[in-house]
Amino acid sequence: MLKDLLSDIVKVDDVLMIVKSNGATIEMRSNSLSIRQKEKWITIGENDGPCHMHVNNELINNAEFVIEKKLERTSFSVRFFDGNNDRVLGCFFTKMYDESKMIKSERKKLYDDLQAKYGQKIQFHF
Repeated sequence: MLKDLLSDIVKVDDVLMIVKSNGATIEMRSNSLSIRQKEKWITIGENDGPCHMHVNNELINNAEFVIEKKLERTSFSVRFFDGNNDRVLGCFFTKMYDESKMIKSERKKLYDDLQAKYGQKIQFHF
């Protein structure tokens, strides 16, 4: 199910995928990324391309759809956590607002449809 959720996310243009560690952060856009799985590794992007990531599906325990209200806007994301409940990957839906700072209903619908398909919180079982 992890690969299915990631596959659906990378199909959506303008999702910012962020991997953080103590010493580095990588950010890549979802636009036109391929996705495939070989054994425990899910590869997002082209292995020979300038940017790609490998996700170990054995270490991702759960995911959550997060709507976070901030002063000027609300952010929409799907966050993936390991067994210690540390965030491993965040997928942030960008370009959600028009120039008048009004939410774009078609972008919000993409997010809402994914949340309806998978649920608010997802547990991955191996």
